[in-house]
Amino acid sequence: MAKAERRSSWTLAAYAAPCLPLAGLGLPLVVYLPEFYASEIGLNLSQVGFAFMMVRLLDMAFDPFIGGVMDRTRTKFGRFRPWFALSAPILMLATYMLFMAKPGVNTFYLWAWLLVLYAGVSISSLSQLAWGAAMSSAYDQRSRIYAWWQGANVVGMILVLTLPALLPSLGIKGHAAAVGAMGWFVILLLPITVALAIWRAPEPLVASKPDHAGLGEYFKLLKRPAVARLLIVDFLVGTGPAITGALFFFFFTRVKAFDKTTASILLLSYFIGGLVGAPIWTRMAYKIGKHRALAVSGLFYALIAVSVIAIPPGMALAAGVMMFVAGLPYSAGAFLLRAMMADVSDEVRLETHIDRTGLLYALLTGTVKIGSAVAVGVSFKLLSLFGFDPKTHGQEGLTALAWMFTVAPAALAVLASALISRYSLTAERHAEIRAALDEHDLAMAAPEMASDPKFAEEIHPIGRPAE
Repeated sequence: MAKAERRSSWTLAAYAAPCLPLAGLGLPLVVYLPEFYASEIGLNLSQVGFAFMMVRLLDMAFDPFIGGVMDRTRTKFGRFRPWFALSAPILMLATYMLFMAKPGVNTFYLWAWLLVLYAGVSISSLSQLAWGAAMSSAYDQRSRIYAWWQGANVVGMILVLTLPALLPSLGIKGHAAAVGAMGWFVILLLPITVALAIWRAPEPLVASKPDHAGLGEYFKLLKRPAVARLLIVDFLVGTGPAITGALFFFFFTRVKAFDKTTASILLLSYFIGGLVGAPIWTRMAYKIGKHRALAVSGLFYALIAVSVIAIPPGMALAAGVMMFVAGLPYSAGAFLLRAMMADVSDEVRLETHIDRTGLLYALLTGTVKIGSAVAVGVSFKLLSLFGFDPKTHGQEGLTALAWMFTVAPAALAVLASALISRYSLTAERHAEIRAALDEHDLAMAAPEMASDPKFAEEIHPIGRPAE
C-alpha cells in the first residue's frame, strides 16, 4: 500500500460527518415513520407498508441512471462531490414535509414525498459511497474508510435516538413531537456536515473520457460472479436488521411490555453495541480478510437474534444488556460489503478498461432498498394477516410478531454467512489486480517507459497529497 493512500483520521472524519444527519434520517424511515403514519397520522397499516415498499422499489430504477451519470461526470471538484452537495437541499425539503406531517394527510401525500426523499437519498448515498472508494485503492485502507463511514452512521443513529429520551425533560412530550425533533436534527445538521466534507475530504481526479453506461452495462455487471454474490449477501445481511427495525416498537411494547420511551432506550443500547463492535470487525478483517470477518459476524448475529425472545417482559436492565450484545455485529455487514465492492470496482476496471464505480454502488444501494422495502411491506402485511392491529391491544398476532422479529433475521444471517465464506476476491487476489492497474496507470502516464501498455484510456492521478 502506498503511503500516500492513507488518509488522516481528520480527513476521514470530515468525509463521514454527513452520515450523522443521513443516519438520523435513515433510522426513522425504517423504525419510526411507518409506525408514526399508522399510529399517529391514522393511515391504514397495510397501505403504509405498501407505500414504503413500492416507493423503494420504484426508486431502484433511478439508481442505475444516476450511477451512470455520476461515472460520466467530470468537474474540477470531482465526479461525486458535486452530486453529494446537490442532494442536501432535496433531502432537507422532503424531510420537513414528511416529519412535520399532521393528521389529515392522505396516502398520496406520503407517496409523493417519499419519492422525493428517496431520490435525494439515492443521490447522497451513491455519491458518498463511490467517493469513498476513490479515496484509496488499498485493500485494508478501504476497510478503514468505510469503518469510519459506518461508525458515523451509528453515532448519528445514537444521537437521533437520544431525542425521544431528552424531550420529556424539556417539557416536550408525545411521539409526534419526537418524530418532528428527528426531522429538525436532519434539516439543521445536513448543510453543515456536507459543507465540511466537501471542503476537507479530497476526491482523486479522473483523466479518462466518460463512457456511456446504460441498462446494458448495468445487467452486465449483475452477471459477474463477485458482484452477484455481494448483492445477494447484502440483501440478506440488510433485510434481517430492517425487519427487526420495522417491528422494533411493536415487539418491545406489545410482546415485552415496555413503553415507547424505554423501547427507544433499548434501541439506543443496540446502536451503542454497533459502535463498539465496528473496530472489532475492522481488526478482524485485517487479520482474516473481509469476507471471513463478515461470515463470523453473521453467525454471531444469528445466535443473538434468536436469544432475544428470552428477554423477560418488563425487565429493562436485562433487555438493555441483551440489545447491546445484539448490536455488536450490526456494523460489520454495512461497511465490509461496501469496502468489498470497492475492490470489485478495481477488478471491473482491469478487465473492461472502464471505471464503473458509480454503477456498482447503484447496484449495492438497490439491494438495500429491496431489503428495507421487503422488511416493511411484507412484515406489515403478514402481521395484518395474522390479526395484529397496532390500534388495539389484543393478543392476536403476537406470536407471529415474535417469530418474525427473531427467527426470520437469524435465518437470513446464517444463509449470508454461508454464501460469503466462499468469496474469491481475497486480499491476495486484490493485490494482483492493483499491481496490474498500477502498471497500466504508469504506462498511460509515461508511455515512453512502457513499450507494451496493457490498455488505454484511463489515468487516476491523486488530486492532492495525503493529509
